[in-house]
Amino acid sequence: MPKTKLSREEIRSFAQLSPFELKDKFIQIATQAQSDKPGQKGKTTRAMLNAGRGNPNWTATGPREAYHALGYFAISESRRVWTADNLGGMPEEAGCAERFEHFVRTHPELPGIELLKASVDLAVKRFGFDRDAFVHELADSSIGDNYPVPDRILRHTEEIVRGYVADEMFDHRPPEGQTLSLFATEGGTAAMCYIFDSLMKNGILAKGDRIALMVPVFTPYLEIPELDTYGFDVVHVEANLFTETGVRQWRYPEEEIAKLADPSVKMVCCVNPSNPPSLALSSRVTEQILSIVGEQNPNLIIVTDDVYGTFVEGFRSLAADLPRNTLLVYSYSKHYGATGWRLGVIGLHDDNVIDAMLKEQGAEQKERLNRRYGTLSLEPEKMRFIDRMVADSRQVALNHTAGLSLPQQVMMALFSLFDMLDEGQAYKHRIRAIVQQRLELLLEGVHMKVSEDPKRAAYYIELDLLAEAERVQGKPFADFLEANYEPVDPLFRLAEQTSVVLLNGGGFDGPEWSVRVSLANLDDLDYLKIGHHLRAIFDEYAQEWRAQAAPGA
Repeated sequence: MPKTKLSREEIRSFAQLSPFELKDKFIQIATQAQSDKPGQKGKTTRAMLNAGRGNPNWTATGPREAYHALGYFAISESRRVWTADNLGGMPEEAGCAERFEHFVRTHPELPGIELLKASVDLAVKRFGFDRDAFVHELADSSIGDNYPVPDRILRHTEEIVRGYVADEMFDHRPPEGQTLSLFATEGGTAAMCYIFDSLMKNGILAKGDRIALMVPVFTPYLEIPELDTYGFDVVHVEANLFTETGVRQWRYPEEEIAKLADPSVKMVCCVNPSNPPSLALSSRVTEQILSIVGEQNPNLIIVTDDVYGTFVEGFRSLAADLPRNTLLVYSYSKHYGATGWRLGVIGLHDDNVIDAMLKEQGAEQKERLNRRYGTLSLEPEKMRFIDRMVADSRQVALNHTAGLSLPQQVMMALFSLFDMLDEGQAYKHRIRAIVQQRLELLLEGVHMKVSEDPKRAAYYIELDLLAEAERVQGKPFADFLEANYEPVDPLFRLAEQTSVVLLNGGGFDGPEWSVRVSLANLDDLDYLKIGHHLRAIFDEYAQEWRAQAAPGA
């Protein structure tokens, strides 16, 4: 397998890009390489295998069918009020539940109608909803004829999502004596933006403050703190443990977690399970963080992004164990194959350190914030932080039109209710099995080992090629690679020679010679092929090393 056509200097310059921007270069290279290998009828004989981005290739069809069935009922409710060609009215609440039951009975052929009824029945039973009020919220929101009220999240939707979070993020054991308030957002990415922005706007964080990042981590958590808006002093908490056999564990040693005990560290951000290693925090690490907050850094703000939590059996978020300190971010995108829906939430328990800090601010800071939020309340100093985030998301002045669109909130509610049904639990176990199977096929192809870990989500895998080189061939081989090639050289070779696209782990603040493979977005056997291609690249480097080391070379 020949070397890449790019020079080392060119590769080094591209390596400065974010992994997701660098991915586009790999795709360009892979596409160009394909064009040189035409097959029958002008089609390439080599398909591009893009395992760079984490967009899953599955979707949850059941709750989507229920959503569309609801849409037909909602249209009938609109036409019941007012019908004139393509014009309808606004659905009415009185008698809505009875009309829904009639609609279900008279439309048994409609796909999704049974699951929709099961979801409604479950919600009424579990949460004690008034049936008319709940069905009307679903129907009217499906139509999308009103602004979101309440703007933070709809009343019934909040209770449903709170129940979903308790089940899947808190392992059915929500913290006692606390209520989780939720803010529905345009996916997890919007949640991140709103959190950073409002912490600054409210003087909880200031430019140049010290924060910590548990790395490797999703790249925006690395890049946002470096923006001139924030300019944070960043402490990296590194997952750098190895097994005795030299296999990287992607676990945090005690001395790394101990960095959080410094009171000057005002906030820590983590993705749990991690991205890219895809491991949930160990019980030991959770207990150490609990101890640090309890004894050394009681005002530490924790931002935990738990989008992959549903892929780990018995997952429990830091927001469950440290409810006063933790801002929870969750997105429906990965579990339900819903990246295009943009569905996420921010969760904050009502008794929290951020609201306590707001109360303790000095008179000058309070006066500044009273001016900022004074048009929204006669007592703006009593506004909770989560409600300030809603206002800040629309520059305060547009608070009256804030909120996630109502059809999106309906889909969020139906996804959540689906998970509470037997069908949703079966779906969850199926997608877990899919990514685990793909991991096994990848490792079979690449002839590499990963540490056994019951908390492995397996949505991604991060493979440390340099550590593997040293483990298999010895340190001289690893030294040869570092001396002669850039860490992203294997990724350029993969794209150019095999049309495989992966991401560089160094861009996630992982080891420079590591690669991230998404196990979510290709067919199962594609991962066996990717493993074979990666092994071929690895063997090619070994041949080059042996040739250089041979006598007379």
